[in-house]
Amino acid sequence: MTILLKSVSVRHDGAASSAFALRELTLAIAQGEQVALIGPSGAGKTSLLHTMACALKPAQSQAEAQFLLYGLDPWQLSSTERHALRAKLFLAPQTPPLPPRQRVVNAVLAGALPQWSLWQAMRSLIKPIDPARAYAALSRFNLQDKLYARVDRLSGGERQRCGMARALISSAEMFLVDEPLSALDPTLAVQTLEVLQAEARTRHATLICSLHQVELARAHFPRVIGLRDGRIVFDAASDQISDADIAALYRNRRDDAPVQETSAQAVVTLVPRC
Repeated sequence: MTILLKSVSVRHDGAASSAFALRELTLAIAQGEQVALIGPSGAGKTSLLHTMACALKPAQSQAEAQFLLYGLDPWQLSSTERHALRAKLFLAPQTPPLPPRQRVVNAVLAGALPQWSLWQAMRSLIKPIDPARAYAALSRFNLQDKLYARVDRLSGGERQRCGMARALISSAEMFLVDEPLSALDPTLAVQTLEVLQAEARTRHATLICSLHQVELARAHFPRVIGLRDGRIVFDAASDQISDADIAALYRNRRDDAPVQETSAQAVVTLVPRC
């Protein structure tokens, strides 16, 4: 398995000891899979992506807890080894970290930084090393005319697509993408999703994408994971998920009955997973 989590809990630094963002998650994802994460705000989608990207360290509260990435426990590696492992990943946050005064061409080519030496990185800041490559990536999102625009002149949706173009420049074997469609209209949302999925298929990369657009998740992803309150509610093939499952996932908290603590084994799995 590319990713294996077993009874993994995570809390953010500075949070109260009982405030877990993820609670005893057990999950396995194979190389090349395309998975959508859905759930209400605060469900733990971003925390799960950051855990997979080795940006959040699992809590040590469970002796049986295990997190493996490409067969390795990243938190048992040296910082140098963990950095090399992270080079296989591309984490795309909802708001791309693009320097506002930077030109789009430089922002996109930054996706290649893990492949470059320090000298190449510094040289590209002065004169972009491969603008044609950035142009090709931007053109897949209909942004090629923004190649030399400043990042702070882009709209929110253009910034998001610029961040996705940066992902195409990378050599990542796994894309961890957080809400890439939040600032896009319906047509651009579908186009952007299709480009990401096509790129993942071409390089046999794993794609894990959190979405608030439930119908896009069900229509475009073969596997959908529903999260709520830091727990997996369902993990299923998209055609096995009913409207009732979605309604229960997003039910208003005021309508919730008192919830008893459940173990990781109590997670509803609608389709058996390896």
